[in-house]
Amino acid sequence: MDPRRAGRFVEGTGFPRRLGSCSVAAGTLAQKHSPDSAQTLLVAASEVATGQAFTLVVVDGIDAGKSFAVDGTQPRVLIGTSSACAIRLADPAVSRRHAAVDVQGPRLRVTDVGSSNGTRVGNVRVVDAFVEVGESIRVGFTTLRVVARDEASNPLLSSRSSFGSVVGGSIAMRRLYPLCERLAASDVSVIIEGETGTGKEVLAESIHQQGVRAAGPFVVFDCTAVPANLIESALFGHEKGSFTGAVASRSGVFEQAHRGTLLIDEIGELDVSLQPKLLRAIQRMEVQRVGGHHPIKVDVRVIAATRRDLDREVQAGRFRDDLFFRLNVARIELPPLRRRTGDVELLARHFCSLLGAPEEALSPRVMRAFCDYDWPGNVRELHNAVSRHLALGELAGFGSGALARPGPRPPHDDGLPAAGDFLDDVVAMRLPLQYARQQVVEEFERRYVDDAIQRHGGSTSEAATEAGVAKRYFRLLRARYNK
Repeated sequence: MDPRRAGRFVEGTGFPRRLGSCSVAAGTLAQKHSPDSAQTLLVAASEVATGQAFTLVVVDGIDAGKSFAVDGTQPRVLIGTSSACAIRLADPAVSRRHAAVDVQGPRLRVTDVGSSNGTRVGNVRVVDAFVEVGESIRVGFTTLRVVARDEASNPLLSSRSSFGSVVGGSIAMRRLYPLCERLAASDVSVIIEGETGTGKEVLAESIHQQGVRAAGPFVVFDCTAVPANLIESALFGHEKGSFTGAVASRSGVFEQAHRGTLLIDEIGELDVSLQPKLLRAIQRMEVQRVGGHHPIKVDVRVIAATRRDLDREVQAGRFRDDLFFRLNVARIELPPLRRRTGDVELLARHFCSLLGAPEEALSPRVMRAFCDYDWPGNVRELHNAVSRHLALGELAGFGSGALARPGPRPPHDDGLPAAGDFLDDVVAMRLPLQYARQQVVEEFERRYVDDAIQRHGGSTSEAATEAGVAKRYFRLLRARYNK
């Protein structure tokens, strides 16, 4: 590999925060959605590029001659010797879970998942890298060549802009919709992975609502919300007198979800000692209450969600391999909001609608601040920020409390006219009085602070004295309006 291209590689175990112009979106999550707004969201999030499809051909090693399709219908395809890997190799120098590949726009991304012998692109050992057609990935003693697939074999993106309560018009989300539809029509176990706040529970409930069990209950069990000594009882139930405080018999979540769906949230946090009992319950579809003597048959579809990388948890011995195999019939990975190109604005306007406010309630300046922020709390954090802004008229309230990573801009470059007809334009927006007043006040304060800071050479202290307000308050205004 050309050494000049080594900058593509990210040395670390996590994903890079930004992947340049080729970073892709992975959908939006909300609670309500109308057909009309669906079209608006889809058009607003239109992206001209579609994902490339690839074939990995084994050109050297025990499995030479084999080929594996990577078409983007699965968010991440594992390479290794384990039966859980879609690209399964017989090479003894390859780890059980060695690496993962994922289609991102026109490129293929390869990530080492904690292998023993490392992953190489060309002669460079990598942790996280983009590879292109013609390049080779080496794992153990096996070399896989990246080959472009014929366009006719590249699956089309879904034309849908929603799936149940999941809303999104970005490429990666529309890439996931066909998989979600097939999973809803089936009854298999599913693992949903993603950072906190990405909407794993919303997606799980949507799969339930669109499936054959929609008439049954949807029960959520959060492994982090129950004390460790009570988890077994919460899962499987208990009989009266089985332990101190068991004053009555109680059914567990498996019984409560009978003929429906059970979402086990944050399953990566479940204590290893309880994992064999959970595996037995899922395999046999029967549970035995704490203090009980007879098994109880149940009919439950299990969906598991986690913010942890279960591949790494299995490698580290913190999650049982057999339980992982049982759950990993299908797998969906929800990328963080910072990788969902165009979806921040879609979500912000959608949340406005859900909260009963017009889309125009978010000014161009506010929307720009939202789009410039990385959203470590993902969709949940964005929802809170929109709610705060509508209720209090404040842009602060997310991140550090001020605009995140603001870029330079000329005076009055906020999408609103700087001429004397500003008020006329606000009136022409036909906003409710509360929101119209808010836009006028914001524009006045921004221009006032801008003028005062410029006249006093950037001195907050002198500008605050002239304005007749406390320095602390003026600093807050300056931070709010990014001056």
